[in-house]
Amino acid sequence: MTARRVLLPAPRSFCAGVERAIEIVERLLERYGPPVYVRNQIVHNAHVVADLESRGAVFVSELDEVPEHALVVFSAHGVAPAVEAEAARRGLDAVDATCPLVAKVHAEAKRAADSGDTVVLIGHEGHEEVVGTLGVAPERTVLVSSAAEAAALRVEREDRVTYLSQTTLSVSEVEDIAAALKDRFPAIRGQGADDICYATSNRQAAVAAVVGEADLVLVVGSANSSNSNRLVELAAANGVAAYLVEDAGAVDPSWLEGAATVAVTAGASAPPRLVDDVVAVIAALGPIEVVERPVAHETQEFLLPQRLRGA
Repeated sequence: MTARRVLLPAPRSFCAGVERAIEIVERLLERYGPPVYVRNQIVHNAHVVADLESRGAVFVSELDEVPEHALVVFSAHGVAPAVEAEAARRGLDAVDATCPLVAKVHAEAKRAADSGDTVVLIGHEGHEEVVGTLGVAPERTVLVSSAAEAAALRVEREDRVTYLSQTTLSVSEVEDIAAALKDRFPAIRGQGADDICYATSNRQAAVAAVVGEADLVLVVGSANSSNSNRLVELAAANGVAAYLVEDAGAVDPSWLEGAATVAVTAGASAPPRLVDDVVAVIAALGPIEVVERPVAHETQEFLLPQRLRGA
């Protein structure tokens, strides 16, 4: 019996921003004990959230669910300044776990808005990162989610426009919308796909490098994980069957029928062990040959907040 090939594109799974956010909650639980409140999911992964809940983290949707003067963490996706101000008004001990790359986009939005520009944010409506970025300068920021929306956009001054991007979109999506914005506003300023975080672009590049060999692509990640969904879309756009799976239990054995080569990856918020579990499910169906396919080596690290360093 011929062994099925299992390709493991790399990088995959956790990125530095996700690791930092999770470690912030873990260290706060160790230092202060439960409960540690977290506004929204710390990262978009159900397994990570469940694990932290089992240790005493309490996830809430809004700050009014947090008792006054309690410890609260802002998730990796970032929050609007109004949320920070509300936390201060209520005397909450707030710890910011915003990914530094999201914080960079917030700083760019503030700088552009303060200079008098209209800020055009390329992103998906309702995503927590987008909600936070829109809140940096709400009176001067507009959201576009497609090239058609970009082409139809009207602004106060066409010579004073800056565009930014949600960090977890596909590179091609941002490039298409940015091109439409440049056609609409020739004087627009922006960095193209540079706002997409290194982890998102690396994971997309890794899948792109193997998709031509694969009969099936399995992406481990939660349904609300933007970067995980983009990996599925990338594979599907190349004509390959692709599925997003929460964990090994979501793998349908029928998908593997006739699939001689299967690529398994994971979004940046998915724990590495979940990939191992999916590979084990494939191995249970017959002999496999596991092949690592690295396209980049990530060495990025982000400092913890000052109060938690060395803890």
